[in-house]
Amino acid sequence: MFKHFIRLQWKSFFRSSSFGKGIALKILMIFFGIYMLTTLVATGAGMYFILRKLAPDVNPMWLISQYFVYWILIELFLRYFMQKLPVMDIKPFLSYPIKKSAITHYILGRSAVSIYNLLAIFFFVPFAIVLIFKGYPAVNVLFWVVSIFAIVLCVNYVNFIVNKSDKALLVIGGIIVALYAMDYFALLPVKAFFGPIFHGLYAYPITVLVPMALAILVYWINYKYLRNRIFLDASLKAKSQEANTSDLAWTRRFGDIAPFLRLDLKLIWRNKRTKAQVFISLLFVFYGLIFYTQEVYANMMPMYAFLGIFMTGIFLANFGQFIPAWDSAYYGMMMSQNIPLRKYLESKAGLIAVSVVVMFLLTIPYVYFGWKALAVNFGSALYNLGVNIPVILYFGSFNKKRIELDKSPFGNMQGTSGTQFLIMLPVLGLPILIFTVIYYLISIEAAVIVLSVLGIVGFAFRNYFLDKITEQYRKRKYGMIAGFKEKNS
Repeated sequence: MFKHFIRLQWKSFFRSSSFGKGIALKILMIFFGIYMLTTLVATGAGMYFILRKLAPDVNPMWLISQYFVYWILIELFLRYFMQKLPVMDIKPFLSYPIKKSAITHYILGRSAVSIYNLLAIFFFVPFAIVLIFKGYPAVNVLFWVVSIFAIVLCVNYVNFIVNKSDKALLVIGGIIVALYAMDYFALLPVKAFFGPIFHGLYAYPITVLVPMALAILVYWINYKYLRNRIFLDASLKAKSQEANTSDLAWTRRFGDIAPFLRLDLKLIWRNKRTKAQVFISLLFVFYGLIFYTQEVYANMMPMYAFLGIFMTGIFLANFGQFIPAWDSAYYGMMMSQNIPLRKYLESKAGLIAVSVVVMFLLTIPYVYFGWKALAVNFGSALYNLGVNIPVILYFGSFNKKRIELDKSPFGNMQGTSGTQFLIMLPVLGLPILIFTVIYYLISIEAAVIVLSVLGIVGFAFRNYFLDKITEQYRKRKYGMIAGFKEKNS
């Protein structure tokens, strides 16, 4: 029966109406996947030597075991966005004498060999082979690899349980941040606590039974959940849904742009791809820790400018570059109504401005690394508010690629065109270039002042810029509507 299911899925893939249209993209993704797997194999094979060089006096197996808890939590966090739940059109099979258990086992079994599970194998197997050649006990290493694969399966099936819960995502993200903070500030020896636990999977081969038992348990929970929901008349049952009484009444204080602002906030929160932009932006607040904590970057002021523009403007870039493509599904309807286009653009600018302010406030703790970090972030935030917001809105008038909001947010190239690559030059490259030139010619204080003044000037001419941008949107309105109507673009 499994062979029959596989054959049907294979035919469904090649007979899909979108297969021919996306063949070039599929070939490109195949080459990209091969490159990624090759990189993982090379990294896994070289990890032993990398760890030896970083810590000559520490056993590489012990060192890598200390970070296993972070790997598990981060992979579970990323899979929430990246991994699609195993879906199969099962209704045609329910009218035939096919056991529901067979269908359920096939759905769960197919997910076990997904590319996300194979990534860990392509990394850890080469690492294990090097360990064996370096004299590590082969039996211990082999059982350790089995334990790793069992843990990967646990993460795979736990993701199916928590994938529909935003609260679970916040809890996982909070645990990652809390553990790293306690470890970094020496409040709790996280690595010292979890290191012996995961090292025991190598030191005591019998412990392989623990992750295997957990994988079987999580599989069984998923099996029971899916098995009890496979019915032909499931879609005929009346659906009861708790009413959401949140009408975002607080947005009324923003006047004429309030209706558009409410739509944007609902759009962001109700769709995975837009919601992913919010979580990614919040995660990139910690991006500065990679550079501020390294002495090699301590005197590289242009890097400070990059961090300031990037961290305070990450949502501006991720969300703003696809304006108005986020509304592509109903953009034609909006443009046929008596809707003031200027107010529509003002609401987008207001939403992005709030994100820049929030991101700057979240970067204030970086003053711990010196006043220069705070000053550059402040100047960068002003530049983003006054200059980059009008720039991002202007480039949005060239967007004509449709975005389907119900698609997976990762590996999704919908809405992407040459505009998204060109826009990085004025948004990210120009302020860094201005800062670098002024810094080397005068001083860092002068560079921060120049960025700040440019932002303030942008505020002063805000209405003028919005008038020009609105006129640009009117000129390109019909071309944008026609482009948004084309699906699979």
